[in-house]
Amino acid sequence: MMFAGTPGASRDNSTHTPVLVELFTSEGCSSCPPADRLLQDLDKQPVSGAQVIVLSEHVDYWNHIGWKDPYSSRFFSDRQSAYSGHFGLSSVYTPEMVVDGATEFVGSDSRRANQACGEARSSQKISVRISNVSVSGGNIQARVEADPLPESFSQGKAEVVAVVALNHAESQVSAGENSGRRLTHVAVVQSLTKIGTVEKGKSFSQDVRLKLPSGDDTSNLRLIAFVQEPGPGKVLGAALERVK
Repeated sequence: MMFAGTPGASRDNSTHTPVLVELFTSEGCSSCPPADRLLQDLDKQPVSGAQVIVLSEHVDYWNHIGWKDPYSSRFFSDRQSAYSGHFGLSSVYTPEMVVDGATEFVGSDSRRANQACGEARSSQKISVRISNVSVSGGNIQARVEADPLPESFSQGKAEVVAVVALNHAESQVSAGENSGRRLTHVAVVQSLTKIGTVEKGKSFSQDVRLKLPSGDDTSNLRLIAFVQEPGPGKVLGAALERVK
């Protein structure tokens, strides 16, 4: 598997363009584990000039064949369906990778992933920032800021979204297509919440409080914020902070 750049290399992300990579996956799908591994590889920052911000979104429509994915949700199935309409697809499928809300392809295709991330790093992005991250009383709190939309953007406003995700998750699958396999995942989305909008000529700044699922290890969390055209459409900026 080849990527532009040096896997695992230390980098100053302030000088790199954020690129949001979403993977729609399921532990009930035998074609998904290679895509899960690819997402883990992308999380190691292999694409030169890009800060790759990954999200693992587990759909629920595979749950009926013998294994209920513990990380799955109808919410992610609905988000994928919205993308399907955006891209003019006749149906949903797994594994599917979506880069910056602008490109979709089979989620295990490393060549296409490298190409899409390379193309996305040249896109104009607005600055998104996360600060003052803390956890208390079963909630994660932070300040999320985003610069105004430039006049060059086609739409007048865009959505600001906050995501809580697990850095690492794994399952010993005992039924279904992956029965007997131990599967590992990165950046498993626990919640994806619209927290506001950003407009042309008007920046966004807000203190947010997001409820954590009970039992989550706070040292195993990351917080992502991104700005996206409605639809869901193109991602216009993103940021990531690990919870310490």
